Amino acid sequence: MENTRLLIVDDEQAIHQMLRIILQKEGFERIDTAETAEEALRLCGFNSYDLIFLDVMLPDRSGFEICPLIREKTNATIFFLTARSTDLDKLSGFALGADDYITKPFNPLEAVARVKAHLRRHKVSNVKESANYQFGDLSVNSSSGEVIVRGVKVSLPAQVYQLLLFFCQHPNQLFSKAQLYENVWGEDFLGEDNTIMVHIRKLREKIELDPSKPQLIVTVRGLGYKLAAEGRN
Repeated sequence: MENTRLLIVDDEQAIHQMLRIILQKEGFERIDTAETAEEALRLCGFNSYDLIFLDVMLPDRSGFEICPLIREKTNATIFFLTARSTDLDKLSGFALGADDYITKPFNPLEAVARVKAHLRRHKVSNVKESANYQFGDLSVNSSSGEVIVRGVKVSLPAQVYQLLLFFCQHPNQLFSKAQLYENVWGEDFLGEDNTIMVHIRKLREKIELDPSKPQLIVTVRGLGYKLAAEGRN
């Protein structure tokens, strides 16, 4: 954790102080803060972050608005912080590239536990034996994290990339929503979570020639999803 770098983007000083104190107690020392969207974008342009807390309601621009701009600069895990708790808000956040969603007020210990869980899963993924995966026009290098689609490098949100990598590691295997959630997110599936659906859609938008008629990440109605590896070299 000593090399892990975090960014807290929120205009409430109380949030900064609360998160900084609890994170430092857990061994996270490299913590930057920003109170505006523009400051967050500037920091993301200069620094490399592992995880970003991003408030939705910022004084100059919304977190929803700048999330795609941050995604252009980094593949860091993004946690939205917001007082909004509707399913539509959550789905919007995931669709824009967020990896998790924390509703205010929140338990700081729970937030830190989720941070650790995300970082631990990404660390485990990174230390696995590197491999190059080729499925038709899709190429994934698990060592560098590079994804090439039809000769063009594409940028994926961290959790969307983890989902793609899991599919690549298990070609032609069918997985239910619960299995995907438990393997990729590392948490128990509650049965009414739309997270998988949103991330599958986001992944298809990035890698499919026609996302409405997917050829790679296919749906087996009533059962789940799989990566169709007929094009694998």
